[in-house]
Amino acid sequence: MKTGIVFEGGASRTAYSCGVMDCLLDNEIFIEYVIGVSAGISFGISYSSRQVGRNKRIFAEFMHDPRYMGIKHFLGKKKSYYNFDFAFGEMPEQYLPFDWEGYKSYGENANAVITNIETGLSEYYPVTCEDRTWQLLRASSSLPILFPPVEINGKKYMDGGITDSIPFERAFEDGCDKVIVVLTRERGFVKKPESLLPLIKMTYKKYPNLIKALENRHIMYNNQLSRLYELEKEGKALIIAPKDTHGIGRTERKPEILIPYFEEGYENTKRIIDKIRDFI
Repeated sequence: MKTGIVFEGGASRTAYSCGVMDCLLDNEIFIEYVIGVSAGISFGISYSSRQVGRNKRIFAEFMHDPRYMGIKHFLGKKKSYYNFDFAFGEMPEQYLPFDWEGYKSYGENANAVITNIETGLSEYYPVTCEDRTWQLLRASSSLPILFPPVEINGKKYMDGGITDSIPFERAFEDGCDKVIVVLTRERGFVKKPESLLPLIKMTYKKYPNLIKALENRHIMYNNQLSRLYELEKEGKALIIAPKDTHGIGRTERKPEILIPYFEEGYENTKRIIDKIRDFI
């Protein structure tokens, strides 16, 4: 039996997911197949390299750093709310090194979802040690409006969550028999239509398939949740989700808010650790 682990995106709300990751690693639970979108996989890569505490340090030491994110980066030449050159460049290279050798030795087992803005479809790729500038993770994290598209092999991509917010079906397609799914929204959450759709239609008028995907995103997401709850009843999915997101937004950067949320994810996972062991 092959078990996969799936990480939903959610930008700063993935502090909860990172607590889940560290608890699993502290309890020597390492899932061989990892897939995620946006911040889910950007932080999930530290789980794949088994670097306990690395993500927590990002929330504690770097997310409030003006070099990491802020309106000045969005208004600058790169038109990106996050400074990707810092988050995926300086930080993992100089200040908080990513363990490339460890990641390779553990099987390079992370997979990222990205959205092709020409086709409006999801594409799935393994995160390999050849991608030292993290182009896949940059693309998967590039939310419309807040970030420009990322070009890979001559094609433009954006946030994987636009077209496959919770990629558990892909995990099954890749051979998993069951999945652990880490959500960043509480149970019962229902996604509403995109409030920025008028602005999106103006900004991306050259990409009608992207616009269509964003128009239908809430439908896709809510259908995914319905199917996921069915799989849970069938014993094929184990869902880990926060009880309350405490109003934490995508761009929250205060350590005094994010670290307790990280700890909440850790403690909630610790309470069900035997259930997780039985499941896998």
